[in-house]
Order: sequence, then structure tokens, then C-alpha cells
Amino acid sequence: MLSAREQRRLLQQDLGRTQLLDAAEVVFAAKGYHEATLKEVAARAEFSVGSVYSFFTNKDDLYLSVWHRRGDEFLADLDVALDGALGPVDELHRLVDFEVGFFRRHPHFGRLYLRSAGTTMLAPETPTSAQLTSNLQLVLGRQTEIFCRGQADGTFRPGDPRVMARILSGIVQAFQAVDPAVVGNPNDGERLALADLHALIDGAFTA
Repeated sequence: MLSAREQRRLLQQDLGRTQLLDAAEVVFAAKGYHEATLKEVAARAEFSVGSVYSFFTNKDDLYLSVWHRRGDEFLADLDVALDGALGPVDELHRLVDFEVGFFRRHPHFGRLYLRSAGTTMLAPETPTSAQLTSNLQLVLGRQTEIFCRGQADGTFRPGDPRVMARILSGIVQAFQAVDPAVVGNPNDGERLALADLHALIDGAFTA
């Protein structure tokens, strides 16, 4: 059993790591991978630059840790959102609402994603990892499963379900790129209501 002192030390480590990841998310979102510096991240988190290296090996490690943290959270919440109990169209709506809502809860990460990623992969100039690539493919796989089910019961139009999943990702990404809650003033109204986004997606994919 850990002593009280050891428990405090571990809690302080967790808090410090979280504060650095939060700061890095803001800085990378604002400046991109290449322009951001560890000095800026450290200053925002009120750490010394040397302290950053006690948590992360280098800038690549910090950058990928930002993605891994949100990716793990995204996948865990996605499993809860998509329980398979709904029909294909309703499940597609729930998937879209979840993805939009996740970026709205984490707008700095949303901006980082929009500037650094395509629908299935990161931009080639940014660091990547097997875990990150796997996470992106897992999300594409969940989308593909919904299209497979919908095609099997005649709900969705025919076509390669993986291609349709990528097209869906592009539509949702385009919506997020103009969502005031992510890229603008959260107090501004929606430029396109979620109900209208649902209608657009239904028109694109239903038979």
C-alpha cells in the first residue's frame, strides 16, 4: 500500500502532466506543430522548460501525447454512444452528434484536428505513431460497420462502405470547420443546425 507521501507525489505528477497537456493542446492548436515551442507550452502551464522534460521526452512525445489522450477518450465515449441498439440511420445521426459534441467540448483539440488531419490520417509533416494510426482506423471501421448494416437491410444506397465512411467523415469535418463552437465565438449561433446536417447526410446516403 502506498504511503500518504507517495500518493501525494503521484497526484502531483498526474496534475502536472494534465496541465502540460492542456497547455500543449492550446499552443499546438493555435500555432501548429512546427511553429509551437516547448518554451511556449511551459510558460502557459507555468512550468520551467526543464520541468517539461521530466514528463515528456521531446516535442514529438508531447504532441503525440495530446493526440493519444483525446483519442483514448474519444474511443471510450464512442463505444458508449454506439451501442448497436438503434437502426442504421439513427445510429449514423448519433455518431455525427457525438463527433460534433466531442469537438465542442474540446474546442482547442478540435482546431488542432482540423489543421493537422484529413478524414483518415494526419498531415504528413506532423509526427505520427502506430497507436494514433490505429485510432483513426478504428473510427473509420465503426463508421463502415454502420454503412454495412444499413446496406444489408436496404436503408443505405449501395457502394463501397469504406468509401462512404470517408465521405461521411469529410462532411462532418466540413461542418466542424465552420462550427462557431470550435473555430469561432461560442456565443454565435450555428451556421448550420444539426438537424439540417442530419438531413444532408440522409440525402447523401439513404436509398
